[in-house]
Amino acid sequence: MTTFTQQIRGRGARSNASGRYESQAREAFDDGWTPDEPDPKAFTTTVEAERARVIVTRNDSPDVGFSASINPYRGCEHGCIYCYARPAHAYMGLSPGLDFEQKLFFKPEAARLLEAELSKPRYAPEVIHIGGNTDPYQPQERRLRITRGAIEVLARFSHPFSVISKSALVLRDLDLIAPMAQRNLARVAISITTLDRRLARSMEPRAATPEKRLEAVRRLADAGVPVIVMAAPMIPGLNDHELEAILERSAAAGARGAGYVALRLPMEIKDLFREWLETDHPDRAGRVMSLVRQMRGGKDYDSQWGKRMRGEGPIADLLSKRFAAAKKRYGLDFRFDGMDLGQFRVPARPGDQIDLFGA
Repeated sequence: MTTFTQQIRGRGARSNASGRYESQAREAFDDGWTPDEPDPKAFTTTVEAERARVIVTRNDSPDVGFSASINPYRGCEHGCIYCYARPAHAYMGLSPGLDFEQKLFFKPEAARLLEAELSKPRYAPEVIHIGGNTDPYQPQERRLRITRGAIEVLARFSHPFSVISKSALVLRDLDLIAPMAQRNLARVAISITTLDRRLARSMEPRAATPEKRLEAVRRLADAGVPVIVMAAPMIPGLNDHELEAILERSAAAGARGAGYVALRLPMEIKDLFREWLETDHPDRAGRVMSLVRQMRGGKDYDSQWGKRMRGEGPIADLLSKRFAAAKKRYGLDFRFDGMDLGQFRVPARPGDQIDLFGA
């Protein structure tokens, strides 16, 4: 039996194997009767409302950089083959492969839940990060406006936040983000993985082109928004040679900070990534995976804190040194102060008693 993989226009994954929690495994295979053209109806995007009970999630990971986050969506239509959020789709009884890109969930009550959370008497403000899992500005946001609604709430409460995206759609919300940034209440990170448009189309099929992301950096910076560029993930033998060029172009566009993450291949991602390499970059597949393992102690992935974001060994060390040198060379080593938590206020509601003493 030959496992059946196919390149589907606008999709990153090449297969749709069952998630790890399913009692029965399903996997497409080539029996010789597969039609040359797949049924286009099988690859349409569906979007379903998710009934969430809370909207702010918290983590205590020492290498993430934030403890509170909002994720307006599950799944992501950008289809980035390397996305570390893919395995989470297995919790929904779905595949981290094509299902992750096609069967999306959104949280229609996000704004209401956020307002309720921030209004609690014992709520203590901390910077909330939007998009720690999937992209908050993926294509469906243009219509659903879940991220927009959350930022509107944060603006009314003068609550600091950061957001990360690889979409130029973030510019739609400049009317909210720029005034908050001027009050030290907002920052934006833009992910730029490659400057090669062909590689980006293959690796991140429905995300904005590299040039549109650089334009987003430029317009955000021109509006006074502090921008950090994330060169993530860096994949040895595939895009790591672009690291310096990405930082140089980003600095020229107005970015003030930068970060990077080495490729992570937890759980199902390792097989999905290998399939993608074999179909899109067969000439480099073996070398890329060999270099990845050299950064991960001979394995496809090492999840240990302190190692999972950077890797280890000579290749990882060289990448780290190159990044540090380029970051300094292009002036992306700006030291950001903490955002201002002191401006947080629960806005008055209609019917609230007026506070005569201004407390």
